[in-house]
Amino acid sequence: MVRLWRALQRARRCGALTGLRARPDRFGGVSVDLAELRRPLRLERAAFGRWLRGAVAQWREEGRIAVWLHVPIFQSSFVSVAASQGFAFHHAEQGSSTLTLWLGEGPSRLPEYATHQVGVADESTGKVLVVQDRNKTINAWKFPGGLSNPGEDIGDTAVREVFEETGIKSEFKSILSIRQQHKHPGAFGKSDMYVICRLEPSSFSISFCQQECLRCEWMNLDELARTKHATPITSSVAKLLLYGYREGFGKIDITMREFPAIYTGLFYKLYHRELPESYKNIT
Repeated sequence: MVRLWRALQRARRCGALTGLRARPDRFGGVSVDLAELRRPLRLERAAFGRWLRGAVAQWREEGRIAVWLHVPIFQSSFVSVAASQGFAFHHAEQGSSTLTLWLGEGPSRLPEYATHQVGVADESTGKVLVVQDRNKTINAWKFPGGLSNPGEDIGDTAVREVFEETGIKSEFKSILSIRQQHKHPGAFGKSDMYVICRLEPSSFSISFCQQECLRCEWMNLDELARTKHATPITSSVAKLLLYGYREGFGKIDITMREFPAIYTGLFYKLYHRELPESYKNIT
């Protein structure tokens, strides 16, 4: 009788896991939120560990590339269970933490926690470098780009991301525009600053990243400005670039100047429209 009662108790505790749902994302991963557990306080760590081990094995068989595990603060005891199976912290908020497990081939390609994002554009001889993301639902033309690393200047991010995605080497010239969006899904619900930069390429032979990009090509600005197969921001910036190419980039560029900070040995960068020489020399 005692053994039967204990078996029933274990079954009930494992039954709490029936409220969990693994939500697939567009990048080939899955997301699980432990806040959905029906009776989380009754769930044993061992039962959760068995469920997680089986679920990860199933996701591997399905070809999933990553797992996002969201753990409320009152269920933090499950963090060590997940860690024992290879999960690692990605970020934490006041009331929850998020752990990740990379299931794909090679090193993890999961983005770091959002601080800011940077998009980039290349221009030369009336053409612009554009890509189609492999994991997007709609494969519209867009500019290559990605997340800026902590402590990395905007221009350096632009140059690095373009090279990593397309194999094109370039030099930062200016900022063209900034898009601001709040509660951005791709930035983990945080506000997003998307900076469009103009770069001058020093190479032109494309060797794009097969894992991230479906297509990559140099496209005429006039064609990009008119095509219906581009994102709204890409179309808008293409028209801005077309104007700059025809009338002079001095009319659209936001340039950068570096100044010494008040803290010894440190510098800061100021971005603004270029001043005429007569105004630069005012003392």
